[in-house]
Amino acid sequence: MTDYSLIDRPFLLKSLFFPRQEHIDPPPPAYDRFIPVEDNVSIGCRFYPKEEDYPWILYFHGNGEVVSDYDEIAPLYNQHNMNLVVADYRGYGASGGEPAFANLIKDAHRVYEDVRGELKEKEGFSGLWIMGRSLGSISALELAYHYGNEIEGLIIESGFISAVRLIKHFNLLSPGIDLDKLDRQCLDMVKEIEVPALIIHGQQDRIVPLEEGKDLYKNLGSSLKEMEIIPYADHNNIMFLGLDQYFMVINKFMAKISRR
Repeated sequence: MTDYSLIDRPFLLKSLFFPRQEHIDPPPPAYDRFIPVEDNVSIGCRFYPKEEDYPWILYFHGNGEVVSDYDEIAPLYNQHNMNLVVADYRGYGASGGEPAFANLIKDAHRVYEDVRGELKEKEGFSGLWIMGRSLGSISALELAYHYGNEIEGLIIESGFISAVRLIKHFNLLSPGIDLDKLDRQCLDMVKEIEVPALIIHGQQDRIVPLEEGKDLYKNLGSSLKEMEIIPYADHNNIMFLGLDQYFMVINKFMAKISRR
């Protein structure tokens, strides 16, 4: 099991998390659900339904983002035959608490269990995918490892095997922290993930370099996995620079899995 508490040090948390408190009412038919994860702490999730028989994606967003940022993005998923639910983290959006890596992992399980329970009650529910963008890849990989027999597949955008890679990339090293131990734990976990997996990465990503995405793809234990590189895209324009390519590859991959 990955022990992310190894890097829950104040100076690292301040350097790696950029929480933003914000709450904007959801545009209908979207709706919010707050999931208790601890006494007096709830995580906000925003559901963007379109059609009952569309597959659902549980989406863990990137750093500095909040669920309401997806009010304009979710319709693109809906237009491409997907329902979307976006989860915040502690300290982000209208969620309580303070962000930390150990909480990120723990809360992901609670969010997954609650969201899956909510969706299974919906008529026509046709399966749940897990998706993580950047920071969200930590939560997504954790869930793909633990619930591989329940989900349809995994999609990672601009992701990495472990946060250790970011710490090293940004030269945030500090004496007394065994980063290699955590990195090995994360790598071992990734190698045991067997769900169908799609990796999407920008060719010119300078925050999470393309090599990190390639390394994740190479080490995933999935027998069915694909990687799509968006030409000229960096970390934050990957969807919009390659909009048609982005959704085409997701739709094709989902269709391939549904035919199995």
